[in-house]
Amino acid sequence: MSAATASAITVRGIEKSYKNLHVLRGVDLEVQRGTVFALLGSNGAGKTTLVKILSTLLKADAGTASVVGLDVAKEPAQVRAAISLTGQFAAVDERLTGRENLVLIARLRHLRAPGTIADELLARFSLTEAGGRKVSTYSGGMRRRLDIAMSLIGEPSVIFLDEPTTGLDPEARQEVWQTVRQLAGKGTTVLLTTQYLEEAEQLADRIAILHKGRIIVDGTLDELKKLLPAATVEYVEKQPTLEEVFFALTGESTGDTADETTDAAQAQK
Repeated sequence: MSAATASAITVRGIEKSYKNLHVLRGVDLEVQRGTVFALLGSNGAGKTTLVKILSTLLKADAGTASVVGLDVAKEPAQVRAAISLTGQFAAVDERLTGRENLVLIARLRHLRAPGTIADELLARFSLTEAGGRKVSTYSGGMRRRLDIAMSLIGEPSVIFLDEPTTGLDPEARQEVWQTVRQLAGKGTTVLLTTQYLEEAEQLADRIAILHKGRIIVDGTLDELKKLLPAATVEYVEKQPTLEEVFFALTGESTGDTADETTDAAQAQK
């Protein structure tokens, strides 16, 4: 398999600005098929903007991007047919049952046997017993699992998970992590954006850090940890955590994160 064929996502020199705010300043990255790729960055770093460009919801100012070999600018309809996107908040209808939500999406995609598809996904995501209940009775983790299940209808080659565990409690977050592991195990390519460094450590085959509009590092967890020397305390070697790598490379503090959030909010006005 050639390098081009092995790549599910290829990004070259992507730029995007909102008036005077340069959000993306020439982003380059490559995601191999069947892997989980985590994109780390503070609020306002441009993670969601990049996902919107890759999912054809937003046009880049410059650069090129392709998903499963399809140009996102020139072939948007084909790209949308090959991908699925799950945002920061579960896009489920609380007035319907879990099964009804799944059947609805299967019908909208004009798929045969929508009931069978729904039942299979309920079983796959451990929601069979809750399938007949209204989603308004679901926990946060159950809603997110249902949302991801809905995004898999039609068997997309690539799924974008944009901060999928935002606002979830630790138990619900673990449920979502298990779901992502199942996706990877089935060969689905996952691009995951997150602020939670532990999430990237737990799930990703490769990790990239997006900072001030550029990818400043891209590698496996072990490769990133080697960027900082191990600390020695009482003759016990201590490996740096991903959190220490992130802040050492970006030079950020919690105050910097707040500033970027403010900038991003102002840019949307």
